[in-house]
Amino acid sequence: MARRKAWTMIGLLVIVSLAWTAFVKPEKDREKALAASGTEIVSALPQYQPSDPDEAKLAGGLKQFWAYTGFRNATSGNQIMILVGLIFIFLAIRYEYEPLLLVPIGTGILIGNVPFFSEGGMNLQIGIYQQGSVLNYLYFGVLKGVYPPLIFLGIGAMTDFSSLISNPRLLFLGAAAQIGIFVTFVGALLLGFAGPEAAAIGIIGGADGPTAIFLSSRLANGVNILPDGTTVKNLIGPIAIAAYSYMALVPVIQPPIMRLLTNSKERLIRMKPPRAVTRTEKVLFPIFGLLLTCFISPSALPLLGMLFFGNLLKESGVTKRLAETARTSLIDIVTIMIGLTVGASTQADVFLTRESVMIFGLGACAFAVATMSGVLFAKVMNIFLPEGDKINPLIGNAGVSAVPDSARVSEMEGLREDKTNHLLMHAMGPNVAGVIGSAIAAGILLSYLG
Repeated sequence: MARRKAWTMIGLLVIVSLAWTAFVKPEKDREKALAASGTEIVSALPQYQPSDPDEAKLAGGLKQFWAYTGFRNATSGNQIMILVGLIFIFLAIRYEYEPLLLVPIGTGILIGNVPFFSEGGMNLQIGIYQQGSVLNYLYFGVLKGVYPPLIFLGIGAMTDFSSLISNPRLLFLGAAAQIGIFVTFVGALLLGFAGPEAAAIGIIGGADGPTAIFLSSRLANGVNILPDGTTVKNLIGPIAIAAYSYMALVPVIQPPIMRLLTNSKERLIRMKPPRAVTRTEKVLFPIFGLLLTCFISPSALPLLGMLFFGNLLKESGVTKRLAETARTSLIDIVTIMIGLTVGASTQADVFLTRESVMIFGLGACAFAVATMSGVLFAKVMNIFLPEGDKINPLIGNAGVSAVPDSARVSEMEGLREDKTNHLLMHAMGPNVAGVIGSAIAAGILLSYLG
């Protein structure tokens, strides 16, 4: 199944690449050539002026109706993206690949690529990028970064930080995995992306979809103006799709890297059972965590503030109704909205670009580097730890914040080597630390480039 996942995602990337090469690039080149030659591209709805006979009026009305239909306005790019959306829905229903994400995203892709008349600058208030449309209002939550903090509220209300509290040194593994963010940031700069765009792409390495959407909504939203006067590209759709796609591929990407970087002796290391954590510690952790992390990176306050607030609702014991709402109804509603609008933002003319292909490639590298960094840092820590306190490097991969998928990968790889060596509880420490670390990294990038 994991191999099928990998080939499916590779196939989607190939489809996008071929679509851009075969359909979108030639059209863009033609428009540039016409613009360079001084030829004005005029596109407007034909104005029909039928003669008096009823037959002529009927013919003119039918022509006008045809001009507004999706069949007349469909492009090859729309057809390609509709195919991608159908594949997402098929994978979610047939193979249950992240159905809570892929069904809304896949449906959003279909909605966003239903063609409509927009020639001559006409605004029918239909598309997600057309002012005044319903989709545009729903997209406001993505464009202004409203949805991600609400997702973090729900995550905080369902997260148990006991593993991290009982063994604080695991926090370093979560921090080490964020190296993938900054390596990808540098790689994006080298490929020609502007600083804000590169930062938004780099956050894919944190394996955190809401954080990727939050940062791209601030930095790569198609609105901000660069110092040279140019406008940043709108990369929210490609970045979000890449982040969620690679989160689903964690069980495929991480295991080969983990096995390559560790030997059999290291994979057999048994860690001490986590100590029992008191209720007082659980209550104090979100309070001090909020103050400490937000003092370090104030720009991450919308994410970390909501994360620790949700956790305080859970651990206080006196707000059970609020915690239950945050981790069930609220997060479900926001997941629907964020998935649908992110999918709808992948209109063919926005999504099928050379930049999208590069973003998917950079995202794969980001995940690989983040996994390597976590595993290797665990090995470095073992050099300085006494024999009884050593860390199994297999939990280093959990430093990426794909909760709880990367922790499950640690568990599966540990059981593969030793059927009695359970690593899940240990791996949850760096896993939740990765959530905090990716948000701090996003805040740092936003502080410098926002």
